[in-house]
Amino acid sequence: MQYLEGRKYIVQGIFLLVGVVFLVRLFQMQVLDETYKTAADRNTLQRLVQVPYRGLIFDRHDSLLVTNTPVYDLMVVPREVKNLDSTRFCQLLQLPLAELRTILVAARKYSRSKPSPLVQNLSTPDLAAIQDNLIDFPGFRIQARMARAYRTPNLAHALGYVGAITPAFLEKPRYAKYQPGENVGITGLEAFYEDTLMGRRGVQYRMVNVRGIEKGRFRDGEFDTLSVAGQDLHLSIDAALQAYGEKLLAQRRGYIVAIEPATGEILCFVSAPHFQPQLLAGKGAGNRYMALLNNPDRPLFDRPLMATYPPGSVFKLVNELVALQTGAVTPTTPFDCNWKLIRCTHRHEYPFNCDIAIKQSCNPYFYQVMRATVLRGRDANKFEDARLGLNEWQRLVKSFGLGERLGVDMAQEKRGLIPGGDYYDQRKGYHRWNFRTVYSLAIGQGEIGLTGLQTANLMATIANHGWYYAPHFVRGIGSGGPLPQFQRKHFTAVDTSVFKYIIPGMKAVVDGRGGTGEYASLADVGIAVAGKTGTVQNAHGLDHATFAGFAPADHPQIAVAVFIENSGFGGLSAAPAAALIMEKFIRGRTARYRHRWESWIEFGDLGKYAH
Repeated sequence: MQYLEGRKYIVQGIFLLVGVVFLVRLFQMQVLDETYKTAADRNTLQRLVQVPYRGLIFDRHDSLLVTNTPVYDLMVVPREVKNLDSTRFCQLLQLPLAELRTILVAARKYSRSKPSPLVQNLSTPDLAAIQDNLIDFPGFRIQARMARAYRTPNLAHALGYVGAITPAFLEKPRYAKYQPGENVGITGLEAFYEDTLMGRRGVQYRMVNVRGIEKGRFRDGEFDTLSVAGQDLHLSIDAALQAYGEKLLAQRRGYIVAIEPATGEILCFVSAPHFQPQLLAGKGAGNRYMALLNNPDRPLFDRPLMATYPPGSVFKLVNELVALQTGAVTPTTPFDCNWKLIRCTHRHEYPFNCDIAIKQSCNPYFYQVMRATVLRGRDANKFEDARLGLNEWQRLVKSFGLGERLGVDMAQEKRGLIPGGDYYDQRKGYHRWNFRTVYSLAIGQGEIGLTGLQTANLMATIANHGWYYAPHFVRGIGSGGPLPQFQRKHFTAVDTSVFKYIIPGMKAVVDGRGGTGEYASLADVGIAVAGKTGTVQNAHGLDHATFAGFAPADHPQIAVAVFIENSGFGGLSAAPAAALIMEKFIRGRTARYRHRWESWIEFGDLGKYAH
């Protein structure tokens, strides 16, 4: 009994001790709160958020692409502004009076006691011109921060840009900890990896006098917290290859996308026309952004991710694979080059098999291949038979990652379109369409729309004989690897054993006698290329040129898709561009005699070969 009595007092003592500790801590918090409120009224305490050092960005060879540089913002705390001489203040800042009033109204609306940006991105000379005069303007102070600086004039579309956080962003839960004036990734990799790059904020409390002069740390930094720097990004992009690709398309509209098939890593990502990433950084970035936005060539438009083009004859490879998988044809099935069905690209040898058909890009052959795939006698009603067949075709085609987002580490990726029965039911009516309605899909025309990333990934998938990793830009975060979703294999619904039947034809396109892609050949330097040309019909102007392939054909290191708007035959412009990119990556240089191709692609009159 005495033992139990003793335990009761011990338990009571523990509870009493915990209560005392809690009350002491509560009292400290109240003291801080009251001190903060009182000091704020007397302008003696400042709560300074320490924005961490933003993570750096490197290319695949660890060349620094994006770093940080110090800039300065002039901040205002509305409740601390006293007897402001607006005229003199505006003269000091070279700021219109109306603009000052607008900014102050917005700052009061946000918070009367928290700092808001008045003028951002002040350079060191700008700072020197105004800093000594700020003592006469209570409520205004300079805040240093780090802004993005670029070591490369390339890759703007992929990198994206960092800008001041907007009121719309601040309303989102993801950005709850941000304050006006802070920077945030707006587009591209800067936005996708914002949480990784940003790091963790810290807080410091400082005592200042009524004129804003610092008097020391508050309570020896007892309530301060340290910031944690953001993690670096290591990209899969080859900076030299990227610069070379942007040079090739400097005078064009279109894209070049290159992927390493074995990993899904994006090696080159050119959207043309392009711009320098530095244009959207620093003072005046807003004006430069508007100039880019209003440019009729649309340099801000990310073509590889957001433009969906018909793939043209490149898509014949997919239709052949689907037909082989379903058993609709065999590799040796012959079809006449019957121009009564559909006009062919040119006169050529008889297409005895798929190798010759791919090499010569025979339109009537692939018309009949798709017809055999879709019309399988699944239903006695010819309309329903076409509907069932097209749905099965759609299922197999979409397994290549077409018509869906691939999940690249960029937010603005488009789905593209692979139409099925429901699509035509909505537009033509149920049982009011048949194969003749959709036959243009056989040659990659009609309603099909693919992005440049999807086309390049299609080549990587064929190079791998039926599987791919989701394409991605970041191969390493900090000292680790890519995100988990980029380490999972995706398999198509076409058996891996089927792919071997189309690769000889793809090689013949480039290195076979009379192939349509002879200007993509690298046989002179011992590299076999497998590929497919395309000339994409364009109802709004000159035809587009495209080429997609991979090299070396038997041990692929790089898969490439090139699309050049209004440039006619794919074999005359897109094919040599792809060859140059492949050779540059594999060998590190291009053969001297192919330098004339560079001038042709950059400055040649490609339009005269367009219909």
